[in-house]
Amino acid sequence: MASALSDKLSHLIKQISGQARITESNVSDMLREVRIALLEADVALPVVRDFIARVKEKALGQEVVGSLNPGQVLVSLVQRELAATMGEGVSDINLAAQPPAVILMAGLQGAGKTTTTAKLARHLIQKRKKKVLTVSADIYRPAAIEQLKTVTAQAGAEWFPSEVGQKPVDIVLAALDHAKRHYFDVLLVDTAGRLAIDAALMTEIKQLHAAVHPVETLFVVDAMLGQDAVNTAKAFKNALPLTGIVLTKMDGDSRGGAALSVRQITGAPIKFAGTSEKIDGLEAFDADRHAGRILGMGDIIALVEQVTANVDVAAAQKLANKIKSGNDFDLDDFLSQIMQMKQMGGLSSLIDKLPSQMAAKATEDQLSRAEKDIVRKQGIIHSMTPLEKKKPELIKATRKRRIAAGAGVQVQDVNRLLNEFEQMQGMMKKMRGGGLMKMMKRMGGMKGMPGMGSGGFPGMPR
Repeated sequence: MASALSDKLSHLIKQISGQARITESNVSDMLREVRIALLEADVALPVVRDFIARVKEKALGQEVVGSLNPGQVLVSLVQRELAATMGEGVSDINLAAQPPAVILMAGLQGAGKTTTTAKLARHLIQKRKKKVLTVSADIYRPAAIEQLKTVTAQAGAEWFPSEVGQKPVDIVLAALDHAKRHYFDVLLVDTAGRLAIDAALMTEIKQLHAAVHPVETLFVVDAMLGQDAVNTAKAFKNALPLTGIVLTKMDGDSRGGAALSVRQITGAPIKFAGTSEKIDGLEAFDADRHAGRILGMGDIIALVEQVTANVDVAAAQKLANKIKSGNDFDLDDFLSQIMQMKQMGGLSSLIDKLPSQMAAKATEDQLSRAEKDIVRKQGIIHSMTPLEKKKPELIKATRKRRIAAGAGVQVQDVNRLLNEFEQMQGMMKKMRGGGLMKMMKRMGGMKGMPGMGSGGFPGMPR
């Protein structure tokens, strides 16, 4: 996510954070590098000029000059101004309307509008406990209607049918009537897109807006478009009263320009960011935390949220009760822990939220090997009999060869897994007698960290 911009700015941040004195000369040098980094990231020129001017004015003021640690204050200032450029804080979705609240999804073809509609449906169901209906007004692409039907089912929402021969306004009015009669809280309207801005597209979406009076009109934009995203956003803003922006493909190798430009260019807040292709890969956009990620400071709060949101609490409690009762941790339990890691979104998703100094230690090759290792472990355990999973001590040479052949691996891989299992089993035995608390105290009392209760790490038995 914005990797090139993040690399350059985090490198600059390291340099300026050690400055003992802040002068006009070193501030100008630093801002020149920041300007180049922002322009290379395809941030709109007016946005760059405004950002640089704000930082320079405050950096040469008493706030930084009079500080005992001016380098760190300057870093904090850059982060604050980055956040201000993107909108500051979190801007929530507005559902303050007589149900059903209508949300109109606008944007160009290929921006991920249909998938985002389903992701937003999932978000509203899970986070806001709403009953959601979706409808497609894209009569030009039958595949788009079918795609919305499929992803809506995955999201757990309901879908209103539409056909190519119908008029978009008739489709949406029929869906609105259905939503009223069946007591839906929210109606999400997926509109048609084009490969480029044209008069027909704008006329149609204006008519839809006038027909249903949406409480939210969200502009869905591909974060990888850079300067083009800004031009497109301008055109939609001129045609519609946009209430928010959704940035998609933030998990890709985007240059970061869209995130830093669209808020200031359109005046509409960034409300959501697409973080993965999964149906739950949509998160509320937090400008402060995103600024931290761009500067290579990571987003530990998002990391903890991602881990805790995907932990199977019932499975963790079941394991905790099993350990407390004196029963041994077996290979089925070990497999369950491996599956928990997969449900958290994979290692690369977690690494992305770590500070750059920590994340840099994990290369793409290492991450790829680690992900493959998780799959290999699953295959090995699935090749075992139920008795072998319950009593791993039975697994001797002959059984190891059979398991290795079944999983398509070497016997050494089976040995390695069994060694790791024994280490985990030993750790679980220590936890049985309150050893976990002793271990946590020796580590410096991590229970005070956000997202970590008295039981330690999320997903660990308490």
